[in-house]
This record gives sequence, structure tokens and C-alpha cells, in this order.
Amino acid sequence: MPSSHHLLLLSLSLLLLLLLLLFSASSTPVSLQLSRFPLPPHPDPLHRLAALASASALRASLLKNPRRHDASPAPYRSPLFPHSYGGYSLTLALGTPPQQLSLLLDTGSHLTWVPCSSSYQCRSCSSPSAAPIIPFLPKSSSSTRLVGCHNPRCLWIHPRDRLSRCPSCNSTSDDGCPAVPCPPYAIIYGSGSTAGLLMLETLAFPHRTVPDFAVGCSILSERQPAGVAGFGRGAPSLPSQMGLKRFSYCLISRRYDDDAVESGFLVLDPAKDDTSSGLSFTPFLNNTAAGADEASPFSVYYYVGLREIAVGGEKVGVPRSALIPNSRGNGGAIVDSGTTFTYMAPPVFKPLVAAFVNRVAGRYKRSAAVEARTGLRPCFALPPDSAEVELPELTFRFEGHAEMRLPPENYFAFTGPDRAAMCLTIVSDSDGGASSDNAGGPAIILGNFQQQDYYMAYDLEKGRLGLRRQSCLRS
Repeated sequence: MPSSHHLLLLSLSLLLLLLLLLFSASSTPVSLQLSRFPLPPHPDPLHRLAALASASALRASLLKNPRRHDASPAPYRSPLFPHSYGGYSLTLALGTPPQQLSLLLDTGSHLTWVPCSSSYQCRSCSSPSAAPIIPFLPKSSSSTRLVGCHNPRCLWIHPRDRLSRCPSCNSTSDDGCPAVPCPPYAIIYGSGSTAGLLMLETLAFPHRTVPDFAVGCSILSERQPAGVAGFGRGAPSLPSQMGLKRFSYCLISRRYDDDAVESGFLVLDPAKDDTSSGLSFTPFLNNTAAGADEASPFSVYYYVGLREIAVGGEKVGVPRSALIPNSRGNGGAIVDSGTTFTYMAPPVFKPLVAAFVNRVAGRYKRSAAVEARTGLRPCFALPPDSAEVELPELTFRFEGHAEMRLPPENYFAFTGPDRAAMCLTIVSDSDGGASSDNAGGPAIILGNFQQQDYYMAYDLEKGRLGLRRQSCLRS
């Protein structure tokens, strides 16, 4: 059976032909990056934890080794919904008339793409509890246009040398000669993929519309349960195309099921936040290896200065070299709404595990069996009929004196029959060493499980992240 990579490559020529039949006349830009890679849920909580742990580690591998490739509007608030694949979705309206689409909120990528056309195909994308995928229909929209090969936005997804081979065009249209479309994109994930063409569409909100919004029209995917709303850094991202100065979100749902119950919210261009609103701030950092090259994968991520990690109030002995990106861009910490469980490279993860084991082992026995089934470590067996569990506090301290003092439910999960065991919900490389697939990229990826019940304020204007612990069910 051919791999998903081969399947995509073999399909691209047919894809281009098919998509050209689905659109009308014109066109414009788009961009790409990565997103969520789901694993189907299982009624056994152990299997669900194992699925989320595996998905978090796969996404960490992708984030660490990605492929290159004015007046503010009124605040807009959208509910967020959790899913069994470990992410949160929001609903956006695209096209004329608007079509409602459920997309994954992803601060680790900057291309927004949607399942597209009545011919959309997706292998291994559904789960027993998930709603069916509803694709965007270009033929039903009067504002759909393809991005042309000579359009500057085509550079968002392809290197300049490839576009130098675009057929010549005598058109003076601002659309970049849409009769010669931007070549198809193919995005390969750790456990999934998607492919399609870049198009321009109208993005609609209750009090505002965004014309000529560049978005990927994917017609072929594997293991991608939804499209992606790219909130990362860079020109192709949704915040950048909308000209947002700020956005924020608040997440809650430790079950990660597919029930249509609001479990958090997203706000676009909220009122200016400051320390008087209870927020503490840490500046966003630039990965020096990316430089001014927006095509660098590291330029997409929200890097923050993580100064130290503490367990039970005591500093964990983490090498400083892991907390700061080196000249090759490896190391450092990023914040990512699309990763479920926080990832830590072995030089960070090993001393963290040792700190928890030293603090907890006297009260609870470590369970190798549960660790083998969940893919998490350390896991501890709990005494029968335990009414309470004592765990040391986990704290992340950032530059600017901001910190996250996590409640135990943000870094341990109960599992097994009658909640007979608990596991640390942080993942690392499976071999425990710096394998070739995971040696580069960020050393720490702060996932959404650890962000739950924290108000996360992305101040793009001032280049900083605001943090405030609160109940995310609060209006």
C-alpha cells in the first residue's frame, strides 16, 4: 500500500486539474504550515491518554523539524469546542454567501486551510463520536478566486526559485495572472497530510468582512479531522491578514471528547490588557536563526523566555542551553495551542521526571504497566479508595517575572479502572535521547493541556504574552 506521502505526490497533477474546474475566474495568495494530527478515541481512558500522548509527541516532532516553505475592529468573541484529537475548534464563516466551517485553533502554524469542494477526500479522518466533515464549496461562493502563480502571496507557500519557473503572463491584473494558478501545496505531517490550491475568499464576521483573505483549499487529506485556522506569526496568519493587534483565548476541557459543549473562548482584538487586569507579561522572543527570513519555520512560532522550572517550589536543574535557541535555532520554549501535552526535550524532561519521582515515590508506587499502556511517564499507582492525592506544584517562571503555577489537574491525569493510577501529562522523545528526528527545534512546547484555565493574551502590538489564571467557564 502506498504511503500518504506517495499518495499525495501521485495525486497532485490530478488535483490541479480538478481544482481548476471547481473555481471561476480569478485568484490570489495563500500559505502553509502544520496542524493537528489526530488519533481515533477509544472508550478505555488508557487508550485515550496513549493517543493524546502519541499525538503530542508527533506534533512536537513536526514543530521542531518543520518544512520551509490601522484602526482595530470591534472585539469579536467566539466559543471554542474541545475534540477527541486533543485540539480546540472555532467556527468561521467563509465565502459569499457565508459558509460555516469548524477549524482547529493553531498558534503553531500560519496557514489557514479548509476541507474544500464536494470532491474532498480524507482518509482515516473520522472518529465514532466526531461530527462529519463539512467541506467548503467554492462553486457556491461568488467571491472565490484562485491565487495566481505570479501573485506575491504565492511566495507564502513556495520558494522564489520554484516560482521563477511559472509560465510567462502578460496580464497586468493585481491577481497575479490567475489563469496561471499558484502551484498546489502539499503539507506532510507526522501522522497526516493535506494538499490543495491557494485561493482568495471573503472571511465574514458579524460586524466586519475581510475580502481577499488567502486560504488553502484542500481537496485531499489524511488523518486531518478538520481544517486549520493559522494563528502563528507571519504574513499568512489570520491575525496578520486581519491586521489584529491582539487576540486571546481561555481553554477548559480535560475530557477532550467531541460533545458540542463550549469549553473556552477566543477573543479577536480584545480591549488593551495591562497589569491592572491581573495579567503578568513576558516578551515574545525571536529565534535568531530565522533572522529576517519569513520562510524560516522558526519565524512562525511564539517563543518565550522560560527562565526556570520548579517542582514543589524547588528549581529543577535544567541546562540553560536548552532554554535559549542556539545559532542553529535549536532550543528555547514556544507556546502552542495545537499541541495537547507539553513536550520537553530529554535534557529538560529527565531532570523534571527525577524531581517528581523524588517527591512522590515515597507515597505512591511507580507503575511500569500503566506507563507502557499510556506512553506517559512517570505513572503512579494509587492506593485503593484514595480520597485525596498529594502532588508537588509545577511552576514555569518566565522573563518579565511572569509565571504559571499549575494546578495538579493541569499536569497529572487519572486513568485506569476506578482512577487507580495517575500519569504526568508531559511527553518527550520515546527513545529518551536526542534522535535525529527530534534533535532540533524547540526544546519545550507548552501545550494546551497545561494552558487550561489560564487566560492567554497575545499582544501582537507590543510583542508580549499575558498570563492570568482564571476559570475559563466564566463569561
